[in-house]
Order: sequence, then C-alpha cells, then structure tokens
Amino acid sequence: MSMHEQMRKQLNGQQGFTLIEIAIVLVIIGLLLGGVLKGQELINTARVRSLNNSVDGITAAWFSFQDRYRSYPGDYITARAAINLPRVTAGGNGDGRVAAGAESGLVWVHLQAAGYITGTYTDNTATIAATEIYTCTTVLCPDNGFGTGMVIMNGIAQFGRSLAAPITPAAHELITGQGIPVDVLAELDRKVDDGVAGTGLMQVGLGGTTWTTAMAAACVSAVAGVNEYQLQTPSDNCAAVFRNF
Repeated sequence: MSMHEQMRKQLNGQQGFTLIEIAIVLVIIGLLLGGVLKGQELINTARVRSLNNSVDGITAAWFSFQDRYRSYPGDYITARAAINLPRVTAGGNGDGRVAAGAESGLVWVHLQAAGYITGTYTDNTATIAATEIYTCTTVLCPDNGFGTGMVIMNGIAQFGRSLAAPITPAAHELITGQGIPVDVLAELDRKVDDGVAGTGLMQVGLGGTTWTTAMAAACVSAVAGVNEYQLQTPSDNCAAVFRNF
C-alpha cells in the first residue's frame, strides 16, 4: 500500500463531533453563562440590600436619638452629652444644625454611646470637614459597604442636580460616601425613592473637593436635561445623598 493510500485511510477513519455532542456542549456553555449572570445578579441584589439596611439603620438611630434626647446627635450640647452619654466628653452648640467639623464628627460618637449603632466611634475630637463629606474614613464614620464612611451634615446642600444650583434652604443630609457602583444606587433608588438620579429624596451627589463634580457627572446621563443614572457606561465610583434627615 502506498503512502498516499495510507494517509487517505487514516483521514477517512477520523470522525468529527456529532450534532448531539455539539448540542450537549452548547447546553453546558449556556448553563455556565446563565449561572455566572445569575450569580452577578445575586451579588448586586445583596449589595443593594446591604446599603439599604445601613441607611435604614442610620435613619432609625437618628430619629430615635432625637426622640430620646430632644436634640440631634453631634449637636447635643456638651454639658448634657457629658452627663447622659457614656464616655462622651464633647458636644455641639445645640442650635439645631449639625455643622461641618466637630459636630459632624460627633454624630457617630453620640449615636454609638447612646446604643443606637454599633462600632467603635469613641473619638471625642473627631472632625469632618465639608471637603471630606464623600471621603470620610471608616474609622470615623460607618462603612457604606464599599470602603468609605457615611456622613450626616447640615448646610452642604448637595441636592439640586435637576436645577442650576443646590436646593435651598439647606437641610440635614446623609451622604453615602464614594465608591458605590452606579447600578447599585440605581436599584436602591428604584427601591426606596423615584428611581431618578436627579429628583426625589435620594439623588446622586453634586460632587466636591475629593470626589469631584466630574466624578459625580459620570454617574448621571450626559444627555442635557435628563437625570437618569448612567448605566450605559457605568461608573463604580458614585455616591448618593438622602435629604431631610
């Protein structure tokens, strides 16, 4: 037998995949892809739920403190805070506004001492400047679940995206801190508010010194006059603000 005939025989003896085998492989690939997508959906849902629980817990603590002590945490005057709150030696001026600086830094110290939140917020000299509202460390502020602390402050007026300027008058606002994926904020907004980035009581923040206005703009649709969340090219470094705390 010639070499040519031997090669032809070997080629004729080789078999390809049957349609059934190919179908089975495609089904397996489809199941794997479906599992990955479902897993991502579950992770995102868990992130939304965790952030929602954090906001709900802080909201409950904020109003419970007011009901009990007739003052805002952080603004609670020193003379009373030092008597009524364990391990607390500092307070605010009692003017009904949690101002940037010492009062904002004491919000979590007062809430923790009163037993409304857990943590180790015991620094009576903590201060949070207006420039740090999106970047508070988790040593001084509760973790938003993405490595940045949450802040409560009055007078920052981080609302007003649908207008040309921040809304006035100023009010107490809970700032979630940066580092949150925009799809998490969008889903949370749909869950607790109106689902729009620039309206309602939950909005994407306007940006500031460290988490800049450009970073904030990347979280919202670039179409003029549209205040939807930017989900076409999603940012993983967004922050939201809850108003009227």
